[in-house]
Amino acid sequence: MRRLPIVPASFFSIVLGTIGLGISWRVQRLWELPGGIGEGFIWLGIVVWAVLAALYVFKWVAAPGAAKAEIADPVQCCFVGLAGVATMLAGLGLLPYSEGIAALLYALGAIFTLGFGIWRTGLLWRGGRPEAATTPVLYLPLVAGSFVVSDGLSAFGYPDWGQLAFGAGFFTWLAIESVLLRRLYTEPLSEALRPTLGIQLAPPAVGALAYVNATSGAGDILVHAFIGYAVLQALLLARMMPWIARRFAPSLWAFSFGATALASASLVLASRGDAGAIAVVAVVGFVVANLLVVGLIVGTVALLVAGKLLPAPLGIAKP
Repeated sequence: MRRLPIVPASFFSIVLGTIGLGISWRVQRLWELPGGIGEGFIWLGIVVWAVLAALYVFKWVAAPGAAKAEIADPVQCCFVGLAGVATMLAGLGLLPYSEGIAALLYALGAIFTLGFGIWRTGLLWRGGRPEAATTPVLYLPLVAGSFVVSDGLSAFGYPDWGQLAFGAGFFTWLAIESVLLRRLYTEPLSEALRPTLGIQLAPPAVGALAYVNATSGAGDILVHAFIGYAVLQALLLARMMPWIARRFAPSLWAFSFGATALASASLVLASRGDAGAIAVVAVVGFVVANLLVVGLIVGTVALLVAGKLLPAPLGIAKP
């Protein structure tokens, strides 16, 4: 018997944080730091993406019931959208090495992201879901997806289309934010769902990065506002950490993509001559993003070595 784990779609957040940190190293121009460090993080993320993508496809083949249950769950379903986002990031990571492969991966990820986001949101708009299922994971299919689609379009030379994708993510974010904050002010999250609050940092941070990539020159008041709101979210989350997480868990990767995107957006603006507050945020954000992602990697590897990271494996007969 060969035994492979049934990996949850939420594990794709590891790819987002790891490649996201590599991109922060790739875009920083303030210091003469070794470029190989960032590329190392990007390649690590690509390897993790390839393994998780294979295991996720395996889950649909060997355990379709588990895969269908995940996609039907009112909370876990939104993590499925990360499969497309992670694929787009893998493509962007490969762009300096092979434009053809990068474009293929980006296109596949964008098609999956858009298709899944529209399909799932169409179901959500029908109503009938419990308020307890209203968590920051709602941002993942269309908000995070649209912003990363925007990043990719700009990277491949289509910033005008990137601006359209930015608008899709921006207004979807504002609509979901109001619904989500109402829930947070009235009904507490269960302990298991509290780490999803880390996603709260992602919309303003990833949105800022999408805006920066789709425009040129030093930052204007709008992108400064995005970054200011992201900093506020980061401070709120730091204040709440004792309540959010009492022990290390893989779900804490939810914090990583927003943190790395905040660093990247600030670093790009600072490299364009945006001094003052943005330059300070760039330095602090870059340091914090590195400490966070490295800490998450160490904690994740420790759980893997201890046999506590992955769900129970599924046995399949040899052919």
